[in-house]
Amino acid sequence: MENEEKRNKIWAFVITGALILISLIYYRVNVFYMYLVAYIWFGFAYGMMLQYGRFCFASASRDLFAAGVPRMAVGILVALMFFSLIQATLASTNMSTFHPAPFGIHTLIAGMIFGVGMVLAGGCASGSLYKIGEGNMTSFLAAFFGLCLGQAIFVDVKWFNFLMPQKWIDTAAAKVARGFPPAANMTSSFDTYLAGYVWDKPTVRMSDTKAIQDAFPGALKYFIGDAVLTALIPAVILLIVIYIFYIRKGFLKKRAKQKGSPATGFGDNIAGIWNMITASQRTTLMGVLIGIVAGLHILVMKGMQIRFGVNNFGRLLTKMGHSSDVSISGTVFDPGYWYITSQEGQLGGWILEKFGWNMHDNIFFGVNNGLPEPWRNPALWMSFGIIFGAMVMARLNNEFKFKLPKGELIAWGLIGGILMGVGSRPALGCNIGAFFIRVAGGDPSGWLYGTGMVGGAFIGVKFFNWWSERKMAKEMEAF
Repeated sequence: MENEEKRNKIWAFVITGALILISLIYYRVNVFYMYLVAYIWFGFAYGMMLQYGRFCFASASRDLFAAGVPRMAVGILVALMFFSLIQATLASTNMSTFHPAPFGIHTLIAGMIFGVGMVLAGGCASGSLYKIGEGNMTSFLAAFFGLCLGQAIFVDVKWFNFLMPQKWIDTAAAKVARGFPPAANMTSSFDTYLAGYVWDKPTVRMSDTKAIQDAFPGALKYFIGDAVLTALIPAVILLIVIYIFYIRKGFLKKRAKQKGSPATGFGDNIAGIWNMITASQRTTLMGVLIGIVAGLHILVMKGMQIRFGVNNFGRLLTKMGHSSDVSISGTVFDPGYWYITSQEGQLGGWILEKFGWNMHDNIFFGVNNGLPEPWRNPALWMSFGIIFGAMVMARLNNEFKFKLPKGELIAWGLIGGILMGVGSRPALGCNIGAFFIRVAGGDPSGWLYGTGMVGGAFIGVKFFNWWSERKMAKEMEAF
């Protein structure tokens, strides 16, 4: 046991040292790569916090619906609340990189598909990455074959043309006739979906609405519109709902025994809510830290953009002579904040291109996000950073264990990963990019995605319960 702990510590230092060396090499090659290095280390920090706090949206849904344990769901809401206040502060000082997403029913539907997938795979997009860092190869299957290859294939095939309404096809064709997007990049069902539907949907950010701007001029609009109305109040309501349905009865019964009298007052319920929040200090603490670090990430990336005089890393890649990495718009996927899935799709696209599949002839890669070499992809390095950060934390806590998937786990990992990949694209994000970041930034479409995701997770949990009971009944019958 002592030798194993020693080996784990050595591995933690080796991994950290390797990332430091990589960072120094990037700096030596070109100072512009410090933009990419920032992504590496914020990913590393996210990975450590996710692993330590066991932060996973799939686990939160499974624990809540299957076991009635709200610890993880509460931690996520706490993180969301803190992050919303930091987002508002950054927006009020013009140091935010956040941008809202198209608002529509597609977000709800995509969230539901993603929610089913994350429960089947045993981890959400961010959860799968940190679990890879723990040695979980089921999560690797989900991430590689679903989030990487599945996404890349999804955005570049015509398999879903039968789902495209004629109106979308006509609208997309009209845009092509006007010159954008180029006809050469309109080759897939997803291209028709984007140009014919999503691009015409409105974007909503509460601080940008006329009602909020008229009522709360200046910086106050960000705190009231984006933080209080969009994030804080809904999060508090959800905490109260979770308390009432999962905690209240047991807590008041226990409190009544301690007091020697019935516990039904307002103060008793407030104490119950506070007890629920602080029940797992580890998860709650990481929720606070994740909110703070996510805000700091935005601040640093905005500072980098100001320092180098660009609004996207693609501009720096072009300056360094890597114009083949960027889209026709001269950009690469560079969200400027915590984000998962799009960069994994880029890795999948890069791999498929190496096997002769043209992945530039679509909107996702060719027009919007580019297809950089993996070692020049800032957001992809953030995902690698999450894996390595989680691996270091798991090693330090002696929680690393290499686990190969067997039997049904292989099927669940593959199916769940593919559903997550497919569910992330229509909404242009996952549990982090389409829910967590958007809600904290004042975009109500995040709650649409979150509602769909929770609904899909509920379906996934019910399916697993049915499957387990069916399997057990067959085994008992055979016995």
